[in-house]
Amino acid sequence: MDGCGGDGRRPRAVFMAFGTHGDVFPIAGLAAAFANDQRQYTVVFITHSAHQSLSTHLAASKVRYMPVASPPALAAEQLDNISYDSVQSNAGPMSFSRRKEIIQTEHRKACLASVEEVFGNDPSIHSDFIVINFFALVCWTDITHWMWALFMESWGLWRNDCLNLSPIPYTDPVTNLPLWHVRAESPLLLYGFSKEIVERPGYWPSSAHICGFWFLPMAWQFSCDKCRELFSGDFNSPFEGILCANHAGLEDFLMGSSYSSLPIFIGLSSIGSMGFLRNPKSFLMVIKAVIESTDYRFILFSSGYQPLDSAIRSVASSAVESSVEAPALSNDSTLLFNNRLFCLSGSIPYSWLFPKCAAAIHHAGSGSTAAALFAGTPQVACPFLLDQFYWAERLHWLGVAPEPLKRQHLIPDIDDAASVNKAADVLLGAIRSALSPEIKAQATVIAQRLASEDGIGEALRILKEKVLP
Repeated sequence: MDGCGGDGRRPRAVFMAFGTHGDVFPIAGLAAAFANDQRQYTVVFITHSAHQSLSTHLAASKVRYMPVASPPALAAEQLDNISYDSVQSNAGPMSFSRRKEIIQTEHRKACLASVEEVFGNDPSIHSDFIVINFFALVCWTDITHWMWALFMESWGLWRNDCLNLSPIPYTDPVTNLPLWHVRAESPLLLYGFSKEIVERPGYWPSSAHICGFWFLPMAWQFSCDKCRELFSGDFNSPFEGILCANHAGLEDFLMGSSYSSLPIFIGLSSIGSMGFLRNPKSFLMVIKAVIESTDYRFILFSSGYQPLDSAIRSVASSAVESSVEAPALSNDSTLLFNNRLFCLSGSIPYSWLFPKCAAAIHHAGSGSTAAALFAGTPQVACPFLLDQFYWAERLHWLGVAPEPLKRQHLIPDIDDAASVNKAADVLLGAIRSALSPEIKAQATVIAQRLASEDGIGEALRILKEKVLP
């Protein structure tokens, strides 16, 4: 296939993704797969500079990394550390919404400049294309095409009650059947989830495709360079010695020869950086309360969130001062609470870790959800925003998780004994439900259904079929 233009210029594929780790990394994985498969293309990936760790992985696939300075997530307390010239030029205090608006304006300018740099003044050729994720949507047309479902509760009622239209766009108000003839051709839409988890509605246009979950290359999922180098990718081999010496403690903890049960994973990914983990100490105290009333062990990923890491170090220091052994195992791992909570500030692939865990407690982000589903690991979900509520409810509906927790059941605002004990009781009930034979069996059934899927491969196949000349 010759994708070059008449002037000999190589065709260009721009992948643009914004948001947190879970929003951006799957698109980066797709960009790398495309670049490896279609070497005649110049491939560019545009995202936040905070995702600098992607640059090395992308470069290995000949993908150019182009950063923009805007933050992936913005909590009100973070604004004091952001110093855009346009913000600094305004005297006096400024509201959170106004400062967000200014940052958004700067972000859009940077995006436009990046795209202009890629394409320059060259005329576009038929082979050129741009792939964007949800947070890179550029106009209201995109919203009406794809994201109207987020507003169904209020918008659907307004359409039906006030306008006498169907609550769902592009359907007949009487029969609720699709009206394809009144619908303009829509752009290609690829969903990185499985049809086994989310059924395809009949009213979707033919240009919308469910690909399967998009998992990253294994090497991308290690925060530790030594572990990345040592990992062979052979899950059938014994897992002793796969990790580097600094993280050998995690393997020892997983093996737990003195314990009859597997540990329970707990991690909230970017929830802390988004401003929801305001009292990290209360989070740790809830886990401690569960540990003290059971024989469970936990593995906690702090995701490098500094306030949580500081709270972990503070608890560890207090334990040492009280002559209670809580050794620091390495620069990024610590044992707490009678050696039954293993805290890691780095990252290890969930696909390696989750099969070795009895359950996974998380925020119902799409990446954590997918990894636990694929591993057949029972889940406990505690959603905080956006699609996390959907995934949490979906997990419960599928029978692989109990009813979702509310945030105060995992992270009470205050760490007084009453609040902590109340939250611990609810969390303990959810864990016991997740470990029931019924949920464990259903998690195994779902994993078997997903085992043959290749989400990145299917997305790549559709791109080649629908987009490339």
